[in-house]
Amino acid sequence: MTLVVSDGPRIEHRDAVPTVGIRLVTPFRGMLGVRDLLLAELAAWLTERDVRTDGPFFLRLHKVDMAADMDIEVGVMGVTSDGDERVRPGAAPAGDYALLAYRGSSLQANRMLQEWVGETERRFDTDPPTGAWAGRFEILRTDPRLERRKTQWTVELAFLLEE
Repeated sequence: MTLVVSDGPRIEHRDAVPTVGIRLVTPFRGMLGVRDLLLAELAAWLTERDVRTDGPFFLRLHKVDMAADMDIEVGVMGVTSDGDERVRPGAAPAGDYALLAYRGSSLQANRMLQEWVGETERRFDTDPPTGAWAGRFEILRTDPRLERRKTQWTVELAFLLEE
């Protein structure tokens, strides 16, 4: 799959944004299938409660271990809700983010952004021993409820940088 970059890489400061989402631990293998199921579940939850969504859907990677389990969250930005036992309120933290918007190969886009940040004086806000990230988002700039073909989605990688 070809990588088409539409914006970035660049750094942008962002304010904190309220979110709601479903968080769970899943093996790396099959993670995107789990993401798709959670997107459908969250979209149904929002519709059932008549919750208006102005912000985009996202996949947040809380902990990355591609050889084992991933701690992920599928959510939507810009929503303030108490949630329930499954859908929980949260926030995208404020700070400087390394950004790259693309269509196509997620692996190539992630590699490109990480290499670009490696060439700057900045570092990602992570805890390498645990694989935890303070803010690693794959923000869907294309609404998956309107466009089912993932090959047509524009995704924005937004990785929080250390202060």
